[in-house]
Amino acid sequence: MLYFISFLFIAISIWIGNAAFSLFLGILLALYKEVPKTFFTQKYGTKILQTGIVFLGGSLSLHSIYEINSSYFLWISLYVICAFLLVLLVGRALGVTKKLTYLLASGTAICGGTAIAAVGPAIKAKPEEFTTAISIVFLLNAIAVVVFPIIGDLLFLSEREFGAWVALAIHDTASVVGAASVIGEEAVEVAATLKVARTLWIIPLVLGSAWFFRNKSKGIGLPLFVVFFLIATILNSYTNPSGEVVLLLKMINKVCLLTGLFCIGTQINLNSLKSISMRPVLLAILVWALVIPTSLWLITGT
Repeated sequence: MLYFISFLFIAISIWIGNAAFSLFLGILLALYKEVPKTFFTQKYGTKILQTGIVFLGGSLSLHSIYEINSSYFLWISLYVICAFLLVLLVGRALGVTKKLTYLLASGTAICGGTAIAAVGPAIKAKPEEFTTAISIVFLLNAIAVVVFPIIGDLLFLSEREFGAWVALAIHDTASVVGAASVIGEEAVEVAATLKVARTLWIIPLVLGSAWFFRNKSKGIGLPLFVVFFLIATILNSYTNPSGEVVLLLKMINKVCLLTGLFCIGTQINLNSLKSISMRPVLLAILVWALVIPTSLWLITGT
């Protein structure tokens, strides 16, 4: 019965296509029935997630950087670095745990749940840290899709300005495109194109994270999936695969990530959920409150 429910929930997760929803379904199953340590979601969840990360690398191209508008790429790079460091500093000041702060920094600075899912295995994050980080980012993204278009109208932003703004200020790619789609086609094109520049930062993020959180007694200690991730990215950059191949890689990545997050959700128990404090929530909100006006100023100069 547990297998049937698990595969049913995984199918629903893939159909819905939302990272937080997949995680919550896993949590729901864990709360409904205790999942044995020998169950496949406990044994292989992290490996499935890591496999998805490798396929993510295969769908990214270093050459994509040159397709980004040069006038915005500098600001995007500056934003990613500053936002990441800001979360780390504020998180330390608020007393949020090191790895949870790192997950929130990754999601805030780069691409929401995807960055959190990518960096989590590299830093050996706990399931409850996954839950907290993805839940917070998901809620902020949901708010952004509704609120940002309203603000854009009130400020009389052009479609290009709005697209660039949401590409910087909103965490998750789906929410970036969702908010931009309310404004118009040009906003969507600008937002999606510039969001690629942020997404490409996953490459140095995963590599740097794996090195920084390595076992100091084992040298560099890069996990095998990180090595394959880098190889896949380089191959993509220099083989220039067709659009159909890239689409297939992204689809496999999506299935693995959603399945992996569901599996991680099944590792959660009620006590771990109760342990979520307001400090990481306050951290995410404070940083976002700074990011929103700052990114708007960078784009509009006002």
